Amino acid sequence: MNLNLTLIAQALAFAGLIWLIATVVWPPLLKAIEERQQKIAEGLAAADRAKADLAAADQRVEEEIKAARSKAAEILDRAHAQANQILDKAKADALAEAVRQKAAAEAEIGSMLQSARENLRTQLGGLAVLGAEKIVRREIDAAAHRALIEELASEI
Repeated sequence: MNLNLTLIAQALAFAGLIWLIATVVWPPLLKAIEERQQKIAEGLAAADRAKADLAAADQRVEEEIKAARSKAAEILDRAHAQANQILDKAKADALAEAVRQKAAAEAEIGSMLQSARENLRTQLGGLAVLGAEKIVRREIDAAAHRALIEELASEI
C-alpha cells in the first residue's frame, strides 16, 4: 500500500501544483503574452501605415515637383515671349527713329541744296552782270566776246 498512498499523494500534489499554476501563474503569463502580441501587432500595423503614408507622401512630392517644373517651364516661356516682344518693339522703335532721322537729314539736305542753288544763282547772276559790264565797256568784237566768255566760264 505504500506505493498506492505515495502515488495518490504525488497525484494530489501534482494536481494542486497544476491548479496553483493554472490559477496564479498562468493568467498573468497569458496576459503578458497577449499584451506583447498586441503591441507587436500594433507596431506592425503602424509600420504598414507609415509605409503607406510614406508612399503617399512620395507621390505628393513627385506631383509637386512635376507641377513646379511645369510652372517653371511656363514662366520661362512667358519670359522668352516677353523678351521677344521687347526685342521686336526695340527693333520697330529703332527703325522708326532711323526713318525719322533719315527724313530729317533728307529735308536738311534739300534745304541746303536749295540754299546752295540760290547762292549759285546769285553768284551766277553777279558774274553775268559783271561779264555784261565788261562786254559793254569794250567795243563789240567777236574775238573779244569769245575771250570774255571763256574767261567767265573759267571763273564759274
